[in-house]
Amino acid sequence: MLLDIVAIIAGFVLLVWGADRFVSGASSIANNLGLPPMIIGLTIVGLGTSAPEILVSTMAAIQGNPGLAIGNSIGSNIANIGLILGITALIAPLVVRSETLRREYPVLLAVSLGTLLLLMDGELGRLDGVILLAGLVGLLYAMVRISMGSRASDPMTAEILAEMPEAMSTGRAVVNFTLGLALLLFSSRILVWGAVNIATEFGVSDLVIGLTIVALGTSLPELAASIASALKKEHDIAIGNVLGSNMYNLLAVLAVPGLLAPGAFDPQVLSRDMVMMIGLTLALFIMGYGFGGSGRINRLEGLLLLLAFISYQAVLFSDSAENQPGTAAAYHSTELHRAS
Repeated sequence: MLLDIVAIIAGFVLLVWGADRFVSGASSIANNLGLPPMIIGLTIVGLGTSAPEILVSTMAAIQGNPGLAIGNSIGSNIANIGLILGITALIAPLVVRSETLRREYPVLLAVSLGTLLLLMDGELGRLDGVILLAGLVGLLYAMVRISMGSRASDPMTAEILAEMPEAMSTGRAVVNFTLGLALLLFSSRILVWGAVNIATEFGVSDLVIGLTIVALGTSLPELAASIASALKKEHDIAIGNVLGSNMYNLLAVLAVPGLLAPGAFDPQVLSRDMVMMIGLTLALFIMGYGFGGSGRINRLEGLLLLLAFISYQAVLFSDSAENQPGTAAAYHSTELHRAS
C-alpha cells in the first residue's frame, strides 16, 4: 500500500514537471519555426497541457483498465470547471474580453453534447474513437482558422505573448521536448499502476479512481496555470486553459480507450458523470459568454462552481461506499468459484 501511494505521488510530480518540459520544448520549436503566438497558445500549448491525461489514459487502456481512462477524461473536465475555475474566480473574479474565447464557448458545448450522443448506446467502440479523433483534427483546423482570423488587438494575443516560454535554441527545445515526453510516459505508467493497486485493495472501481484521484492529479497543471494567470490579470488565458483542455480531454483523451480497449462502460457514466460534466459546461457558457457584453465569472459564481464540484465528489464517495460490500462479495464469490 505504501509503495502504491509513493508511486501515485511520484507519478503526479513527474507528470507536472514532464508536462512543463514538454510544453516549453514544443512551444519553442514552433516559435523557432515562425508560427504565430495565437496558434501556439491555442493548439500546441492547449494540447500539451492535456498530455498528462492523454498518456495516463493510454497506459490505463493498454493495461486493461478502460474505466480509469474514461473516468480520467470526464473527471478532469468536471475538475477543470468546478474546482479550477471555481477556486480561480474566488481568488480573482474573471472577466472575458477576448472575442476568440467567445467563439470557443459554443464549440466546447457542442463537443460535449456530441460526445454524449456517441456514448448513448452504453459502449465506447473503435468507431467512436475514430469519430472523436476526426473531431480533434477538425478542432485543430478550426483553432488555426480562428487564430489567423483573430485581430492583433485581441487581449488574448498580448497575454499569450507574455506567457510564452523563454527563447531557447532549437537543439535545447528538442531536448526539453524529448525529456518531457519520456517523463510523461514513465510517470503515467507508475501512476496508473499505483492507482489500480489501490482501487483493487479497497474494492473501488477503476472508473471512480479515474474520476477522483487521477482526474485531480492530472488537472494540477491547469490549476497552477489558471491561478497564476488570474493573479497576473490574464483572465482570458485562465479561462482559455480550461476551455482548450476540456475539448482536448473529450476528443483526444476519450478516444484512447475507444481505440485501444473498446467495449461497454459503467451505466453511471451516463446517468451521473456526463450529466454533471454537461451541466457544468452549460453553466460556464451562461456565466462566461457575456450575452450583450463582456463575460464575467464573479466570486459568487466561483463559489457555486466549487460547491457543485464538492457535492459531486460527495456523491462519488457515497456511491463507492454503497457498492463496496457488493464488490467485495463478488470478489470473494469469484475466488471461491475458482477454488472449487
